[in-house]
Amino acid sequence: MAAASVCHRIGRFLEMAPALGRWPRVYSTSPAFSEVLRLPQKQLTKVVYPLRELERHLVADTRPGLIEQSLFDPSLEDIAKAESIFAVTARNRIEYLSSAVRLDHAPSLQQPEVCFIGRSNVGKSSLIKALFSLAPDVEVRVSKKPGHTKKMNFFKVGKHFTLVDMPGYGYRAPEDFVDMVEAYLKERKNLKRTFLLVDSVVGITKFDNIAIEMCEEFALPYVMVLTKTDKSSKGYLLKQVLQIQKFVNTQTQGCFPQLFPVSAMTYSGVHVLKCFIADITGSLK
Repeated sequence: MAAASVCHRIGRFLEMAPALGRWPRVYSTSPAFSEVLRLPQKQLTKVVYPLRELERHLVADTRPGLIEQSLFDPSLEDIAKAESIFAVTARNRIEYLSSAVRLDHAPSLQQPEVCFIGRSNVGKSSLIKALFSLAPDVEVRVSKKPGHTKKMNFFKVGKHFTLVDMPGYGYRAPEDFVDMVEAYLKERKNLKRTFLLVDSVVGITKFDNIAIEMCEEFALPYVMVLTKTDKSSKGYLLKQVLQIQKFVNTQTQGCFPQLFPVSAMTYSGVHVLKCFIADITGSLK
């Protein structure tokens, strides 16, 4: 039953590409996304919907319980709307607010909040920088040295939501990391979703397991984002996706059942991730 359900969902997802023929005309306020829409269909799919390419291989694997997805499948129109939310305009200011080492030092905000957490050197700051590519004045510091982020950094995205860049865990994590992050995850009332970044080359590490256990213990809704997908061959990436997806299906309760593969370098998957953030924070309404 599970395998049949999976094949049905994936089949519906894959049927879209050939049925569309030429991509429908989408009006976007983002010149960058307009350039993406001009790409040939195959290349556009690879950049905007990277999971589709992998799922062509997943359909053949019908082992029960391997993958049970509730697909987030946004239209190009919804992605264009999300792009405008992440773009700076006179009415939509995107700005760095403040940093904090303790929850009681964090800005008091009513709007929805999402946070990004992951192992040191997972590519968290690079991904956030890619998310804010349409806000060039917002400085997201990226370092080649692991453990660069030592505080919780708060970024306000217009009147829509706040994005929080959390310190990396594992190697060179701040000494007070556990106290800082645990208090935030447990007590932040307006936190809507935690985005847990996992290196697609390395897979889930013992440090990631600690973060997963924390999210599960606090009954937090969270999402696994697979970073650095451009660093592996398609075959190796597929193997990792299958292993991590099986872990999500069998070992987690609060994790969203769909993985989000991204590459900050090529922007692959970043557009769909923006749309998902906009959707769960109510910004697309």
